Amino acid sequence: MWLFYTLVIIGLVIAWMVIDFKLGRSHFIRTRTRRNYDDRYSDITLISRGPELFDKMFTDIKNAESSIHILFYIVQNDHLGYRFMDLLKEKAKQGVKVRLLMDQIGSLQVPRSKVHMLKTVGVEVAYCQRVNFPYLFFSSQQRNHRKITVVDGKVGYLGGYNVGKEYIDENDKPELSPWRDYHMRIEGEGVLDLQSEFCIDWHRATKKDLKNDSLYFPPAGKGKIKHRIFPTEGVNIEQFFGEFIDEAKDSIFIGTPYFIPTRHLMDKLMNALDRGVKVTIIVPDQADHALVKEAAFPYFRTLLEKGALVYQYMNGFYHGKVIIIDDHFCDIGTANFDQRSFYLNLELNNLIYDKHFIEITKKEIDKDIKASDRLTASDLESVTFFTKFKEKVASAISILL
Repeated sequence: MWLFYTLVIIGLVIAWMVIDFKLGRSHFIRTRTRRNYDDRYSDITLISRGPELFDKMFTDIKNAESSIHILFYIVQNDHLGYRFMDLLKEKAKQGVKVRLLMDQIGSLQVPRSKVHMLKTVGVEVAYCQRVNFPYLFFSSQQRNHRKITVVDGKVGYLGGYNVGKEYIDENDKPELSPWRDYHMRIEGEGVLDLQSEFCIDWHRATKKDLKNDSLYFPPAGKGKIKHRIFPTEGVNIEQFFGEFIDEAKDSIFIGTPYFIPTRHLMDKLMNALDRGVKVTIIVPDQADHALVKEAAFPYFRTLLEKGALVYQYMNGFYHGKVIIIDDHFCDIGTANFDQRSFYLNLELNNLIYDKHFIEITKKEIDKDIKASDRLTASDLESVTFFTKFKEKVASAISILL
């Protein structure tokens, strides 16, 4: 009898989770704000190594004169996280307006003592995407995955890195080191759009409106690179990527740590292969989460059969989020090529239309390919029964991976 009751309880919990998730997502989509920014011109520097990124970012923070606005999905409870927070503390003591916004689940390990320390010297700290009634399960799954830094309204950062020692210390997690990712330092018109996005997320978390304060939106100079900041919130990005895949005439490159496309995007990639477009994908060989590697295998089998090239990055952990279409369009940001980014998370990408920048990015990608092993159809035919079982499980919960 106890087994029966146990199964009933499990069934009810699963039913509640499904209903909660569907109602929560439906409510969010109805109430979200859709934003479309214009094309901008900025100077953009691509940064692909953690030590270089944090050296540049921390230098810009040290040189801040008026304001520092930072949003990260993850701030780790480690030496880099402490160094980061100590730097914010020092700037606040100098009279700079400092605001730190963190995802509640992603930055769960940040000690309360550190947050209290920041607040006592004037740093404003808030958490976004809190777990809330009435949609407890949905709100626990929808994360703010953006990474935004804006200094004095003039210098911005956007990309895939969070704050943690694994991004700079190769001895921290040897199986995932060195960490391979892409981030951008931006100066010019696009910084004001990054600032707008931060202010929107800050208002959601604190109910404080910063968008009308001219201190945070100084006049912006015009840079050399044409680009567009593209925010998404559980919708839009699937259709947008699909349109660009449809436009591809020669080549499509996708770099992502998690390859779990929607049916819509999978159909678009298959159609591209049918019309002779070269499709190349890079994913990590070593997974950082359970089931995400196996979740990609069914898609890879189909794509490989059509002639796609799939590479598994071997020199550490590949966490880059890059799409290049025909050498004339490049997307770099926070969104992975997976259903969580397409249907759940709050993401922020940068769409770049500059041939010189794309050439720089392609040179980095060439390094990634050289550090990768090519996946073949025979590799996937010989997987174990346990791996196939994990594929089935991953397919059932793909949106949550």
